[in-house]
Amino acid sequence: MIVQHEPKQEVLARSAAILDGLRAILPASNVIGDALRLKPYETDGLAAYRQPPLAVALPTTTEEVAAVMAYCHREGIRVVPRGAGTSLSGGALPMADSVVLGLMKMNRILEIDYADRLAVVQAGVTNIGITNAVSAEGFFYAPDPSSQLACMIGGNVMMNSGGAHCLRYGVTANNLLGLKIVTVDGQIIEIGGAHCDAAGLDWLGLITGSEGQLAIVTEVTVRILRSPEGQRAMLAAFDAIDVAGACVDAIIGSGIIPVALEFMDKPCIHACEAFAHAGYPMDAEAMLIIEVEGSTAEQDELLGRIRAICDRFNPISMKVSNSVEESMAIWKGRKGAFGAVGRISPDYLCMDGTIPTSQLPHVLRRIGEMSAECGLGVANVFHAGDGNLHPLIMFDANDPESFHKAETFGADILKLCVEVGGCLTGEHGVGVEKRDLMTVQFNETELDQQRRVKSAFDPDWLLNPSKVFPLKLPAARSLTLAAE
Repeated sequence: MIVQHEPKQEVLARSAAILDGLRAILPASNVIGDALRLKPYETDGLAAYRQPPLAVALPTTTEEVAAVMAYCHREGIRVVPRGAGTSLSGGALPMADSVVLGLMKMNRILEIDYADRLAVVQAGVTNIGITNAVSAEGFFYAPDPSSQLACMIGGNVMMNSGGAHCLRYGVTANNLLGLKIVTVDGQIIEIGGAHCDAAGLDWLGLITGSEGQLAIVTEVTVRILRSPEGQRAMLAAFDAIDVAGACVDAIIGSGIIPVALEFMDKPCIHACEAFAHAGYPMDAEAMLIIEVEGSTAEQDELLGRIRAICDRFNPISMKVSNSVEESMAIWKGRKGAFGAVGRISPDYLCMDGTIPTSQLPHVLRRIGEMSAECGLGVANVFHAGDGNLHPLIMFDANDPESFHKAETFGADILKLCVEVGGCLTGEHGVGVEKRDLMTVQFNETELDQQRRVKSAFDPDWLLNPSKVFPLKLPAARSLTLAAE
């Protein structure tokens, strides 16, 4: 069940006037108000939840974003920022009385500086679009979420996205230099820039991962890195998922930090092989994808050490790629995992919790036991090297009981993550999915401090409402809550 603020009836009553107000700021074609054209904006990647917004505004510049925000602030209108809509936590879910501020038309690369190794891009540039823009000169942008073909850099900043290669290169926060943001009342502020470690308070760290609660990101300055001399991937298959989990912990515990260390269990292996035909071992209960980079000699040395560690856990097979094409085939299956599982289940919930790698064997066993107890299948595919779990809980959204079981199962997994010393989210954010689980990780004093930060930036709580924070509101906010 989603609990949202009760719609502001006076705002709904002024819908025609609000559309006229937005069209006075933006070209008429960049304002959407009719029911049919609003349909694509009623949900995001967490498609089980839907709510059409009042309107959609599609600015193309920071100045237009500022003008829209100033107008909505004056009129007391809630605003939900949206990039590509790939959020898996309901982060871009609108409300009936909200304006969706879509940034997808802000898709220009503004500057590339190879000498200082940075690029300045608008928030609507896709993740892979940055790498494509600089690859000819031998550079790349490191964070690579599975949705990188579609997801946009502004959304990556808001959710602090990672990806398979974040084990080596870090998540979005580790690859940012500066931001241009627009506040709730329409002020334009620049944070950081072309230099490292801006003086003063860490505003960059505060905004990154804030899920649209504090400001709207319109431009991003990112680090670009020299492409490695080469890379190779290997597969290691095991006859038990907890054994594969123990192998992951041993690799990380040895001091080796691969570029990527990914985990797939049997249901996911079968789904991905049927989709990608990558040559995955169909008899395995679990499989690791491990990638290293560097010179040929460095690759050989690292892969030799990793193979020796894997040998201690009696793998049923190991395979090292011998060409770029073989490595790409291995990654094609992993990158297409979410879509592949969608072919074998009518619906699934993609969970996102993080645990210490030493807890992988225990947590994977418990997820299997929970799956049997609730009667729902689960496919595990995740960033094992940093303990970022992504169990895919398979269910039927047309069956209310099945959906309820999936939600309960997912909540139990996240509670388990916190119980073993982890946290509720690694890269998908809290959104609406985990909002009411925040009390599992934070006590009331901690939550009140977070709410105070929110109120300092957004006193009227107009930005991305009903996300992140549990139902209790600050005393200064006397809004009625209604279940929808």
